[in-house]
Amino acid sequence: MMKKLVAITIIILLGTGNLLRADEGMWLLPLIEKKNMGKMTELGLKLSAEDIYSLNKASVKDAIVIFGGGCTGEIVSSQGLILTNHHCGYGSIQAHSTVEHDYLKDGFWAMSKSEELPNPNLAVTFLIRIEDVTNQVLENVKPGMNETERTAAINEARKKIEQKAAEGTSYRTTVSSFYGGNYFYLLVYERYNDVRLVGAPPSSIGKFGSDTDNWEWPRHTGDFSVFRVYSAPDGKPAAYSKDNVPLKPKHYLPVSVKERNEGDFAMILGYPGRTSRYFTSYEVNEQLQIVHPVRIKVRGIKQDVWMNDMQADKKVNIQYSAKYFGSSNYWKYSIGQKRGLERLNVVSKKQVIEDQYNKWIEGSSERREKYGEALPLIRSAIEGRAEYFKALSYATECLQGCEILSMNQGVSALITALQSGDAQKTDDAVKQIRNNAERFYKDYNAATDNKAMKAMLKLFREDVPAKFHPDFYTGVIDKKFKGDIDKFTDDLFARSVFASEEKLNAFLSKPSLKVIEKDPVYLTATSYYKAAGEVSKKTYEYENDIMKGRRLWIAALLEMAPEKAEYPDANSTMRLTYGSVRDYDPRDGVTYKHYTTLEGVMEKYKPGDYEFDLPKKLLDLYAKKEYGRYSSSKGYMPVCFLTTNDITGGNSGSPVMNGNGELIGLAFDGNWESMSGDIAYEPELQRTIVVDIRYVLWVMDIYAGAKHLVDEMTIRQ
Repeated sequence: MMKKLVAITIIILLGTGNLLRADEGMWLLPLIEKKNMGKMTELGLKLSAEDIYSLNKASVKDAIVIFGGGCTGEIVSSQGLILTNHHCGYGSIQAHSTVEHDYLKDGFWAMSKSEELPNPNLAVTFLIRIEDVTNQVLENVKPGMNETERTAAINEARKKIEQKAAEGTSYRTTVSSFYGGNYFYLLVYERYNDVRLVGAPPSSIGKFGSDTDNWEWPRHTGDFSVFRVYSAPDGKPAAYSKDNVPLKPKHYLPVSVKERNEGDFAMILGYPGRTSRYFTSYEVNEQLQIVHPVRIKVRGIKQDVWMNDMQADKKVNIQYSAKYFGSSNYWKYSIGQKRGLERLNVVSKKQVIEDQYNKWIEGSSERREKYGEALPLIRSAIEGRAEYFKALSYATECLQGCEILSMNQGVSALITALQSGDAQKTDDAVKQIRNNAERFYKDYNAATDNKAMKAMLKLFREDVPAKFHPDFYTGVIDKKFKGDIDKFTDDLFARSVFASEEKLNAFLSKPSLKVIEKDPVYLTATSYYKAAGEVSKKTYEYENDIMKGRRLWIAALLEMAPEKAEYPDANSTMRLTYGSVRDYDPRDGVTYKHYTTLEGVMEKYKPGDYEFDLPKKLLDLYAKKEYGRYSSSKGYMPVCFLTTNDITGGNSGSPVMNGNGELIGLAFDGNWESMSGDIAYEPELQRTIVVDIRYVLWVMDIYAGAKHLVDEMTIRQ
């Protein structure tokens, strides 16, 4: 009976009648030899495990980088050339754009290395190795420790391991938690800080379809950009210098322009950010009832304000493009995930698993003693923090629509310095504020922020109970402005030294304690952060119970089905996922084929439309069918294709490789029907959307005339 129960549990946990499907899972590289190589070889992989991940020789993992802070990139030449998504390079492209040289609109191509543009705040990071250090981390964790004591012991061990691994090197080291804190791995990295912009298509190619097509299939977006990593002459990481040279990588990916067919093997290495496949029904309910509704409502209102001003003013459009995309991307994600979780009835499916778990632990006093607390701890914590968590979600989301309040950073240090009369500390505080201001005002429009802030303050007052309101609502808005938020906001922008870069610089040239302590931005921000901090503190009181409950819950699930080759949730560490090129059926009577073409781009073309306009040169090339060597053998120009790989945010820009480890495309999105995937994997619907490398090369070579970049690569036909 118990064996039968375990088998049933496995089936429910996987959400399918089969054992773990080939396309599900974000796998740790040191474990693929044991867990995955047999199935991958069966599907078409020609490489060995050591070809993919090796400590002793160059391998595929040496060509994969963390790009910036939240994407993946890949090295594709012996001269450090990097491909990633257009939306991953978007911030850097925007930073170099002006009204006179709008690289977002027109694209950018460096025709020589001397024309490549440096990016002071951009870095790429290579993985050196991964090592299981679970035993060392948990060595001093004793029975009977509470969660605070346990965390302290773990953190002390982690710190020692990280320090020892970094000794005598320039490496960055971190010990990351896996399986809810049941396992730990040491990750050793090397970071390069001189990364230069080499090329980017115009947004009419790189963002074709924009918000309308985001998370949708069929897709026709050329979502790529090109960078290059530089090193010191000795190959070591170095800050930007004219003396730096293109990096000679340990490994770079060859590029395949061969035909792509349904069923072809597809492998991705990258850095998926976060998944929550082990969530309980209580945690899924929290997403459905608080996280997604708040994000959808607040960002929808803010984005409408931003978009109206972006469409009315070219400068505002440049300033807010990256911010708008960052906001709208997960706004639409929330819409899709909420619908997906409800449509797939995920809460009920999780409850079935929980019922099986309860029966399983009741079958043994030892299991009851070991794991019995898991679900009660999670349930009581999620229920107990609900009102605080909702208020905090509103506070966090609304604050992002009150940009000017973020300029309060550094003000406390300035006030302290002015109070002390210490000239050096005052100069240091002023310098810090000036540095923040330079970055802030470049992408800021006060009139736009004024409108957004009015909307955010009104929404917060309407939707959040008064007991969580910052005191400026009653003390200033009600008392001084008789409840009129519009008048309060207009007065704030009229009087604050932070309302413009000119006013702030004038103030900083002769800073005054009296002026800053009465400044409405300082007073409002201080009040806002104080209220949010109090709510955050109340929310955090439940964190230890959630952490402990999750750790026990995941450990119990692993013990319930020990023969299952389970993978840990994504946590921004390098993972491998494998599957195949595949069609799918999104609903009754509808089948989506696995690829799109340039003809489909033309079918969506809308002259003058900000989402679906196209450059004249692309239209001309299509009319002449001038595709060079990049067309399909069937005569069309491929644009995007679908695979069954299991990815999430952070995988953007990840290389999609064939069985020979050759680059065939760049992952850039997931499909609408699988938006529940971060919490509940749906094998029949989950697809990765990939820009075909042939389209990337065609845009670079034929459209942009940057053939010299293609010539750097190893092209296999």
